[in-house]
Amino acid sequence: MPGAIILVIALVIFPIIVGLSTAGIAALLGHLLYKDGEVRNADSELLDLNV
Repeated sequence: MPGAIILVIALVIFPIIVGLSTAGIAALLGHLLYKDGEVRNADSELLDLNV
């Protein structure tokens, strides 16, 4: 019986962990790409228009 309870808990928690880790990876990738864009276009006059 304890094995079944552990299995049910694992099946409930697994999608939450996967969803949160994917959101974390997306946030990190977005931040890194934003910083890369700022560095590559440091002298661009279009950065002043970016709100």
